[in-house]
Amino acid sequence: MSKDPVVFPLSKPSNDNTSAVPDSSSRRALFRRAGSVVSGVAVGAVVGAAGCGSTEPSAEGGAPAVSTGRRVRWRLASSFPRSLDTIFGGAEELAARVKAMTGGNFDIRVYPAGELVPGLQVMDAVQNATVQAGQTCSYYYIGKKPALAFDTCVPFGLSSRQQIAWLEQSGGRALIDGLFADFGIKTLISGNTGVQMGGWFKNEVPDLAGLSGLRMRIPGMGGKVMASLGVSVQNIAGGDIYPALERGAIDATEWVGPYDDEKLGFHKAAKNYYYPGWWEPGASMSIYVGKKAWDDLPAEYREILATAAAQAGLSMQAKYDALNPPALQRILAEGVTLRPFTDDVMMAAKAAAAQLLAEEAAADPEYAKVYREWTKFRDASFDWFGRAELAYGRFAYSKG
Repeated sequence: MSKDPVVFPLSKPSNDNTSAVPDSSSRRALFRRAGSVVSGVAVGAVVGAAGCGSTEPSAEGGAPAVSTGRRVRWRLASSFPRSLDTIFGGAEELAARVKAMTGGNFDIRVYPAGELVPGLQVMDAVQNATVQAGQTCSYYYIGKKPALAFDTCVPFGLSSRQQIAWLEQSGGRALIDGLFADFGIKTLISGNTGVQMGGWFKNEVPDLAGLSGLRMRIPGMGGKVMASLGVSVQNIAGGDIYPALERGAIDATEWVGPYDDEKLGFHKAAKNYYYPGWWEPGASMSIYVGKKAWDDLPAEYREILATAAAQAGLSMQAKYDALNPPALQRILAEGVTLRPFTDDVMMAAKAAAAQLLAEEAAADPEYAKVYREWTKFRDASFDWFGRAELAYGRFAYSKG
């Protein structure tokens, strides 16, 4: 095997795309090779390890692909609309890489929310084998098991870098795998939005009292915290939010950040854009795979899928960091007012979040186990990031 890095060029994803997940030890190994994943070395290692198959040039132009003679066709249902080229595009990128790395033998067809199943029913579709795989956020399903929130994010929790570090290097993945075992689902992290914005409000929220009675679309633990502050919480899939906001069925919504929010047109229906999104400081996207579908995959296909998910995740974060700044300027030019949450809102939300996490842990031993380990990591990580990242940012990002 050549020591030169191998990078698989990608054609545009076709409409004929379809998915799976590695065990925790494989995933940890992949993330230890994170630098290699970026340069393509991890892909080369996968190809070299496929001893039962052969390698052949890919259709895209000369990079070797795994050939096992095994053809696999999967369907992947996403919780997100096709218009979101950052998030939904991440699933398309994953499918395209898997197809390229297997010489077309492993073909994943990706469907947007609502085409096969409603956006908030992706977990059920994977569990019931309606589809082999899904792209979603685990905090949509805390009604099934509250601790699933830790697979995505919790209020005042981890940043995108910290979330990946906890999941893949600090024991989080094994805990999450344990949560999903009851549902017969394997999971892979496949992206992160980074810290999000605080949402779109039809009217200004001058203080904490201004939240009382507000009808807001906000899922997960953030929704529970907002409910404790007097908000009437709604859980609405991405493609259905704008109509609800535009016709006045809700007074406010959160989504992601400037680029995605602009795509969905929220600035046309509400003009007050709040920050920060304290409930989603680093929201992870997950790929769900039915256990039977996963177990049926050849071992090298599992490695390829994991590698493709890791690369798609890196691409997603890079896109957000590149696309959000100009999108924010375009939104502001449309007459939007950027507003910070007031101190009383932030303090009340932080206190309510801490109380909620503690109450959930006291009521649920499984939740308590995850929360205990997560808290140890959070405290150590916050201490380090507070000394290094935050100290640098306060100085470097200031306008003085």
